[in-house]
Amino acid sequence: MKKCNVYTRTGDDGTTALVGGRRVSKASLKLESYGTVDELNSQLGLLLTYVTEEGDREQLLRCQCNLFTIGGMLATEPECCTQGFPQSEVEAIERAIDQASEGLPGWRGFTLPGGSRAAAVAHVCRTVCRRAERVICALSQEEPVDSQLAVYVNRLSDYLYVLACRINHLSGVEENLWKKMM
Repeated sequence: MKKCNVYTRTGDDGTTALVGGRRVSKASLKLESYGTVDELNSQLGLLLTYVTEEGDREQLLRCQCNLFTIGGMLATEPECCTQGFPQSEVEAIERAIDQASEGLPGWRGFTLPGGSRAAAVAHVCRTVCRRAERVICALSQEEPVDSQLAVYVNRLSDYLYVLACRINHLSGVEENLWKKMM
């Protein structure tokens, strides 16, 4: 079996290669965008260690696969991207939001992140997801980015919010609502 080194030393100068070959600074907005998507994907992996409902687990795995695709698209030079992000995945996450919302109490006010451990992790995922969306939107002001990427990530943050509420509801954990203290 041939040994494969993880390290290449090509990034020691603070640059990395995009799909397409061009080298860019590791501090670039492009890298920040797919790095944040990768961070979100890792947080979803952590969330999966707490989620027990099989349907929720399957949906989270689907989201992870989509995030891997999105990261790959963001790591590719715009002129090398031959396919757009599928609208069908945006529609699928919307259906997942609707399904996760079934049986939940209506909106009662702003929810403080927390509750059960799984719900708290879902809220962390949601906030990383919102940051990923902001970075993708900022990148789109510098170069062409498939608009469906930001749409999907926006919906994913909505899904993660509803999932946190669902997890608390199924666990019998009462959510804390924000109360203005001033």
